[in-house]
Amino acid sequence: MSDRPPDSERIARLEIRLTEQEAVIEDLNAALTAQWTVIDRLTRQLGRLQEQVEESAFRSASGAPEPPPPHY
Repeated sequence: MSDRPPDSERIARLEIRLTEQEAVIEDLNAALTAQWTVIDRLTRQLGRLQEQVEESAFRSASGAPEPPPPHY
């Protein structure tokens, strides 16, 4: 006698595993999409900050006086 379960039971278990794997893939895709959104936002923010630093360095190198902070 074989210890193998009947084909219908094996197919049912495979369908359950497939459904669970599809759910995991959807969850991973959602997480990856959210991460790329954050990465894109941070990349744009970093670009703006780099521009500000370059402008600040240019102003200080040109000898122009730096404007006072806004609280003065």
